[in-house]
Amino acid sequence: MFPPSSTSWNPLTLAVLASVWIATLANWPLWQSLRALPEMQGPRGTLFIVAFGVIVACLTSIVLTLLAWRWSIKPAIGLFLLAAAFGAHFMGTYNVVIDSTMMTNVLQTDMRETRDLLSLRMAASVLVIAVLPLAWLWRRPLQAPGLWRQAGRNLLGLVAALVVMVVVAGALFADLASTMRTHNTLRYKINPLNSFYALGMLVHDANARPAGPPVAIGTDVALAPPAPGAKPLLLALVVGETARADHFALNGYERATTPGLAAQGVVSFSNVTSCGTSTATSLPCMFSHLGKQAYESRDQDYENVLDVLQRAGLAVLWLDNQAGCKGLCERVPHDDAYRLAAGAAPMPAGLCDGGECLDEALLHGLDQRLAALPADRRARGVVLVLHQMGSHGPAYSKRSPPGRKPFMPECTTNVLQQCERQQLLNAYDNSIAYTDSVLAQAIAWLGKQTVAYDPALLYLSDHGESLGENNLYLHGLPYGIAPREQKHVPMVVWLAPQTEAATGIAMQCLQKQRDVALSHDNLVPSVLGLMRAKTSVYRGDLDVFSRCR
Repeated sequence: MFPPSSTSWNPLTLAVLASVWIATLANWPLWQSLRALPEMQGPRGTLFIVAFGVIVACLTSIVLTLLAWRWSIKPAIGLFLLAAAFGAHFMGTYNVVIDSTMMTNVLQTDMRETRDLLSLRMAASVLVIAVLPLAWLWRRPLQAPGLWRQAGRNLLGLVAALVVMVVVAGALFADLASTMRTHNTLRYKINPLNSFYALGMLVHDANARPAGPPVAIGTDVALAPPAPGAKPLLLALVVGETARADHFALNGYERATTPGLAAQGVVSFSNVTSCGTSTATSLPCMFSHLGKQAYESRDQDYENVLDVLQRAGLAVLWLDNQAGCKGLCERVPHDDAYRLAAGAAPMPAGLCDGGECLDEALLHGLDQRLAALPADRRARGVVLVLHQMGSHGPAYSKRSPPGRKPFMPECTTNVLQQCERQQLLNAYDNSIAYTDSVLAQAIAWLGKQTVAYDPALLYLSDHGESLGENNLYLHGLPYGIAPREQKHVPMVVWLAPQTEAATGIAMQCLQKQRDVALSHDNLVPSVLGLMRAKTSVYRGDLDVFSRCR
């Protein structure tokens, strides 16, 4: 496609050309966002966007100039182009931004989630932004000036980029400062420097905390004696994924998305806020005893509530149908749905296909899983954690099985803005309706355990989801600027009548508390309180059940 050139190129020249290419083409989501701002209309706005483009080109050039050596410039440009191509695709397609939280999501994404993100649009973005210029670049011969001559050129290039950037920024300082202060998400769209900065922050944060095992918590834990005649408690703690509270009919949504739960007489708390806007952030935070504020400012890592429950002598089991437990289950028994599908007990047809499972797979063989836990621990109580795939996007249509989709037609593409609004909502609401079915089946299973246990279910989603509101899709925006749709999560409680009597917790009382403002901070104290685990890390003021005990 690109014949070899007889002209040799200086590494600095290639660095400058790559910087201009990246600043213009690979940053199209940034220029699109700027152009959409009211203050960017007219000639003054156009001038600002061009000037901002010069600043982005200079910033990129400064970094690449440091790598403008004969042996390093081509790999460096290749890395920049590929990062820019993928960054442009995701920012432009879903209107997300790239910060350390989003980068954590990227690093922890498994193959199932990766497949859901693949599309022809992504391939086209990578081809145009990265592959074609790389094909041209790799066939350019490079000059081989002496070390000091190249160092001198690079220094001149660095100084020139700095001077141009300072002059342009100074000339537009008032507009630049106002725009970046008012629209602070723009800095997360400077591509691909946003990705490299996010990686750097992750490395910094990881090294800021001491290495080694997490600090033990709840070492003083002890189980309070049960009420006379009470059986061991059996708690199914279901961790939802990407569920929005405002799409639960239990919370007033106009569509019948939760008929199964409604028939079980559950309590749905309608005003619950998540700790983060992504699984990687929310999951460790919601299982931490610290609460959101202290968790985010911690200077060392701590054990989580599962460690405390296990230390109390309870039987704990984590079953996963997601991209892992984010380290939470490393010290307790755990398994995942797909491995369960390959086990001795045959999995019903259609539950696990193509390397991933529907959430009903988490319920498969629960009797055997429960019986396999140590008898002495089961006699004290059991906590089963079921981590759902839930409503994970963008392939919402994959989150519910064929033939069990009450809302049709549904969006079946992962390029969400190409879907009609109603079809997108149909696909998402089908996933919520399927979660409702799974939870209703879990309650039915718990109801069969009443001979040996006092059963309960607690469901809480990790974060919400944007479904095109303000042209935002998916989740993971920085918490301070994320819309409520990404932070307002459902929380559902069910107690068997005998569990109400054994614990003294009245469902009728909980129903009166359903609109009280709650958050992920309430999860750990509520679980500890329900399981009668007395410890210094327990906070009675955050225990949802303490108000009705």
